[in-house]
Amino acid sequence: MALSFRKDLEKYKDLDEDELLGNLSEVELKQLETVLDDLDPENALLPAGFRQKNQTSKSATGPFDREHLLSYLEKEALEHKDREDYVPYTGEKKGKIFIPKQKPVQTFTEEKVSLDPELEEALTSASDTELCDLAAILGMHNLITNTQFCNIVGSSNGVDQEHFSNVVKGEKILPILDEPPNPTNVEESLKRIKEDDVRLVEVNLNNIKNIPIPTLKDFAKALETNTHVKYFSLAATRSNDPVAAAFADMLRVNKNLKSLNMESNFITGAGILALMDALRDNETLAELKIDNQSQLFIEIILPPGLLSSYEVSELKQRGYMVSQEAS
Repeated sequence: MALSFRKDLEKYKDLDEDELLGNLSEVELKQLETVLDDLDPENALLPAGFRQKNQTSKSATGPFDREHLLSYLEKEALEHKDREDYVPYTGEKKGKIFIPKQKPVQTFTEEKVSLDPELEEALTSASDTELCDLAAILGMHNLITNTQFCNIVGSSNGVDQEHFSNVVKGEKILPILDEPPNPTNVEESLKRIKEDDVRLVEVNLNNIKNIPIPTLKDFAKALETNTHVKYFSLAATRSNDPVAAAFADMLRVNKNLKSLNMESNFITGAGILALMDALRDNETLAELKIDNQSQLFIEIILPPGLLSSYEVSELKQRGYMVSQEAS
């Protein structure tokens, strides 16, 4: 049976499909399309527009107007009457009304604790201050506030001098607001430093992250000839070693600056060493802040005699790896 069916298929191998499709009429093509849709009704690999047949044989009456279509659908919905209910509403109530169950109220009775007569007499005659002190000793911190407990611990005799009330009230937590951005005008400050403005004594550039590195170097160059700025701060400005080297050159020339703050930046050991080496030629600077740099480990190799042993130990306590060159 299978061999005879295969022989019947052999005669269709040499047929030209394009010629067959070209000889079909329009009606026959639609019938063929319907047969193919029945063979594969939902082909998930095709877009939705290709999976659906064109069901509109009429020509378009005009361009598509969305607002007109919506108004037409709304009008049709209002004019269409709802069908009548098969079972009319009679107002009959069915089912049971829910009545919640009343739970019995639990009553707690205080158990009487029998104490020694001497202890009971001492607790009865104790004042509020003594009771709060006793609660702090026993660790019953819900009877006293944190402020009262700290006052007890910090007092010399272990007793707070203030009077305690037996009612403990929660303390209001004050919100911590974000600090406003630095209002310093960078370009105007640089211009005033270059002009050696007499009224400009302190310059604060802290937390201004978008200052370019060349601009920071310009500040150091302008301070070399300035004679009125006493306090200069550029903490958290993303300063690096080239900026530190520029300020080190400034410290060798400037003899009026008293305080320089370069904390919380990206200065490594080389930049810190350049700043400290510049202090040999500067006897005016009284304060130099270079702590809290972003490097995990900062190793500073100091030349002999630059810092005392006490100052070296101070640097080591702050997390810096300090070593001295052999003399």
